[in-house]
Amino acid sequence: MKQVLQSLKTGTTKVTEAPIPAVKVGQLLIQTTNTLVSSGTERMLVEFGKAGWVSKALQQPDKVRKVVDKIKTDGLQPTIEAVLSKLDQPLPLGYCNVGRVVEIGAGVTGFNIGDRVLSNGKHAEVVSVPVNLCAKIPDGVTDEEAAFTVIGAIALQGIRLVQPTLGETVVVTGLGLVGLMTVKLLRAQGCHVLGLEFDRERLDLARKFGAEVVDLAEGEDPIIAANSYSRGRGVDAVIVTAATKSSEPMHQAALMCRKRGRIVLVGEAGLELSRDDFFMKELTFQVSASYGPGRYDPNYEEKGQDYPIGFVRWTEQRNFEAILDMLEDKSLDVNTLISHRFAVSEAEKAYELVGGTHQSLGILLAYPGLEINKASRLIKLHKSEPKHLIAKVGKTSVSFVGSGNYATSTLIPAFKAAGAHLQCIASSNGISGVYVGRKYNFEETTTDTDHLFSNSSSNTVVIATQHDSHAQFVLEGLRSGKNIFVEKPLCLTLAELKEIETLYSTLQNEHPWYPLLMVGFNRRFAPQVQKIKELLNGVSGPKYFVMTVNAGAISAEHWTQDPKIGGGRVIGEACHFIDLLRFLAGVSVEKSQRIAMESLSSDTVTLQLGFADGSIGTIHYLSNGNKAFPKERLEVFTSGRVLQLDNFRKLTGFGWPNFTKMNLWRQNKGQKACAKSFVSAVEIGGPAPIEFEEILEVSRISIELGGIGV
Repeated sequence: MKQVLQSLKTGTTKVTEAPIPAVKVGQLLIQTTNTLVSSGTERMLVEFGKAGWVSKALQQPDKVRKVVDKIKTDGLQPTIEAVLSKLDQPLPLGYCNVGRVVEIGAGVTGFNIGDRVLSNGKHAEVVSVPVNLCAKIPDGVTDEEAAFTVIGAIALQGIRLVQPTLGETVVVTGLGLVGLMTVKLLRAQGCHVLGLEFDRERLDLARKFGAEVVDLAEGEDPIIAANSYSRGRGVDAVIVTAATKSSEPMHQAALMCRKRGRIVLVGEAGLELSRDDFFMKELTFQVSASYGPGRYDPNYEEKGQDYPIGFVRWTEQRNFEAILDMLEDKSLDVNTLISHRFAVSEAEKAYELVGGTHQSLGILLAYPGLEINKASRLIKLHKSEPKHLIAKVGKTSVSFVGSGNYATSTLIPAFKAAGAHLQCIASSNGISGVYVGRKYNFEETTTDTDHLFSNSSSNTVVIATQHDSHAQFVLEGLRSGKNIFVEKPLCLTLAELKEIETLYSTLQNEHPWYPLLMVGFNRRFAPQVQKIKELLNGVSGPKYFVMTVNAGAISAEHWTQDPKIGGGRVIGEACHFIDLLRFLAGVSVEKSQRIAMESLSSDTVTLQLGFADGSIGTIHYLSNGNKAFPKERLEVFTSGRVLQLDNFRKLTGFGWPNFTKMNLWRQNKGQKACAKSFVSAVEIGGPAPIEFEEILEVSRISIELGGIGV
């Protein structure tokens, strides 16, 4: 299928071929007929991409601070590589999509195959969209008209926050698509509207819609005009829909308002506000969150949990429906807002128009239709045919499930460096798979994960998806006879662990050859950890391990914090450190316990491990620290000697004969060595780099300490 992408590095826009996305739980798969280019938002994205490095940094000071923090902990070179990798990833454009439902995800009700729907889907021939971000289109509304619904909902939400009443005077600053629709909706509610704009054609449209206007390009003073228009009282409200870096629109808004007037920012403007502007008049200021209540709430958008109508009358979906109703009864006419039409294959021309000097307003993209079948979920990335390699022992041919940040920046480069042949990469949205596949020379990419397990061209599958899918893919891979490398954790529950154990044990007992199973516990392969292991092998007494992880806080809404999806941070990340101490101790864990800080129970915990030889391990996993402190510090006390490892860069020995330090130029957590050891094991026929019994032991302890259990 065709999809419109933009490079954040260069600002260039291109139409790319990608596999159609997979429909997820709670989502609709929609075949697109029309999309609308948002000239304001998408123009800003294009301009950001074309900006130089300094300009990009100045526009995102919060991200610059994160980069500085990363340099302090990880070093300069890894940070530069991470930033370049992030900027290199293509950005799917668009959020005003119209089409027909072709597939319905599990758990979705109220929609049928063939329904015409409006959504915030991208500029692509097929999109998969959460159900709460979709709405049925009435019969009396054309596809082109419906494409304006999301823009209309943005305008409507700004108006709802202003709470205008019949006869009030409202200023709209910026008469782009959102601004003009704001004018139309305000006039429909019986408000007097004054529009501010530099563009004469947009001013003429606003005048036709019933607004008085101020031509800023002619030097007209908006303060004087607003005072006159409001009979000298000051306007009741100002809605700022402009897209500008300047704070002047906010200053003007305050001066135009009457005492206790209201200001709502719908667009993007500078926020260097003067206290006196707001203090003297007791003004109210609010920023509008896009389409309405539910926006950016993962429970609403991703999990489909609607807000009760008795408590939240207007959600983003219900705002969509309100705009569609107005389009149907013709109280809202958007046809006059259409300035250009292009086929999706000509989208690059549309974006030249958006980023250029020629006038444009509502730019529609049309889609010819695409046959949706199994073949449309797979794209060959190279002209050469896939290589049919030895299926069991021999050359490692790897397919990846998942193309997220960690897979892209770490796992795939590690397997490539280990000499593995990269066969296929699967992603749910299709685009990331195309990007990663081309970057690392995969043979093909797909959104059909079944293809990876049935494809005879690969003998190994790497699982790098969200944690709740790991067990399912591990079991499917083992049943297909594939070698499996799963990024931690192995699974989330004891029941899943038991099922994996039973299947793998059966394979070991019934077949002379059985696939290798490995979890990506990479820290045990780090060069400094290997040195620690070598030093400890010469010590006979018990050891005391102290692992301090200055993990930092993450949002409670993040998917890793959800027990059903991510399993929480003990299962999802602290398992690394349980495995590390298990490796260094060299004997099994006989007892374990968890002590949690009550107010931060999921993030701030101490895990205590008692080993069979009397050694003790303590893992402090903390979310309440400071970024200036090392993120990961390991201390080992034994027989009058101490080892200290900071951030996998600086290893110091105290009291060790012939060893004082081992420092690295850059952080090395062992990812490449971990992948190489696994690839080597596949090619020589085993054994696995980590014994299956150790993987089970670490996984069981992690699940029990993580508090999920069965």
